[in-house]
Amino acid sequence: MSADGLDRLDVRPDQVTVGVLVDSVPRDAVDEAVAVCGVRERRSDGKLPAHVVTYLTLALCLFLDDDYEEVATKVTGSLDRWGCWNAAWSVPTASAITQARKRLGRKVFPELFERTCGPVAGTAGPGATATALGTARGSFLRGWRLLAIDGFDVDVPDSEQNAAEFGYAGSGDNRSAFPKARVVALAECGTHAFVAAEVGAYRVGEKTLAGRLYPRLRADELLTADRGFYSWAAWDSASVTGAALLWRAPTQLDLPVVRVLGDGTYLTVLVKPTVRGARRERLVAAARAGADLGDVDTVPDAFDERGLPVVHLARVVEYDVPDRDGGGTGEMIVLLTTVTDPGDARADELAAAYHERWEEETANDQLKTHLRGPGRVLRSRLPDLVHQEIWSYLIVHHAVSALTAKASAAADLDPDSISFAKALRLVRRTATGTADIPPSGLG
Repeated sequence: MSADGLDRLDVRPDQVTVGVLVDSVPRDAVDEAVAVCGVRERRSDGKLPAHVVTYLTLALCLFLDDDYEEVATKVTGSLDRWGCWNAAWSVPTASAITQARKRLGRKVFPELFERTCGPVAGTAGPGATATALGTARGSFLRGWRLLAIDGFDVDVPDSEQNAAEFGYAGSGDNRSAFPKARVVALAECGTHAFVAAEVGAYRVGEKTLAGRLYPRLRADELLTADRGFYSWAAWDSASVTGAALLWRAPTQLDLPVVRVLGDGTYLTVLVKPTVRGARRERLVAAARAGADLGDVDTVPDAFDERGLPVVHLARVVEYDVPDRDGGGTGEMIVLLTTVTDPGDARADELAAAYHERWEEETANDQLKTHLRGPGRVLRSRLPDLVHQEIWSYLIVHHAVSALTAKASAAADLDPDSISFAKALRLVRRTATGTADIPPSGLG
């Protein structure tokens, strides 16, 4: 939020402490994730039960300049407020925390993300835009929740194990200095909150990781994507969920005009690349004749031998972006959408919605530059702990995004007017000695 915007928000100290994490990541969700993953501690009197290790790992992402023992000191500093501080218990060593993280493994944090990091901007539906307060501005197009998909990479320590698991960018003299993990995520456009993600080795392409996210889309969502994510298979996989799609078309994609619509947009067909020649021509002709491409009896060419579709009807929205440098060469934007009826969304609405896609770039920057720190390498020298750390950053980012979104709604401000960096500074500054971690099992 801007300085003025921040000052206008009524944010209590207990809303901007490590307690924010407990608000967003409640103890029961942690316990359920631990149980599902089968990594509950064997001893009930240990210093580092699984839920405490989980919150400590999340806190490591808040205090990235501090070592393990200092972070542990900060987030356990006032447990006596809950009547559970044991004066005989000392802050665990860095080695003890590392061993506890190893016992926790890599599965708990993605499970925890799934349980706690959902949409922030209220309920999608016909009245979402009309009734929206701060959290919903830029989050909805009519009845659809606007999402974006994008990826980024993360430098991890140059250990033998990390190199084997994640790999490097480039090779030879052009090889990256550190191994890299790759992250592809879905983000809620209006609030910048990540709502789904996949983490993999650098050698795994963005399209591959994105393909694992498409089945999670819902019918009340509209997914925006840059042209780098388009393929026929990706479009097919995403559209079958019932979600609306709004993707930029690759430059060389052949888009036959099926019918020009009243608003100047037009319908086209997206045909599976393996379908060529006369069969493809028959499909285009059938579409121009108004045939039902979803009926196997009417257009048998529209299905493969397994009964799966090989063609999709789509709407094309084209518009120019003026040359900002004044050189006289604008840019033609070509969008593909499953919203084929102009009555469901006008061309200008779709163009505006597509440009909300850049909000995920903002989310990525918030995580990489403000939360993690520019150019910073992760702490973890083992692959399981790298996975923990990346998912922890995603969870902490979601917690801060949810906090600022709720504050913006209370003040009826646009979330874009809220500075993530300033909110994060508040969280960090007020976190010392205010952790809300019920430490049952500390002895």
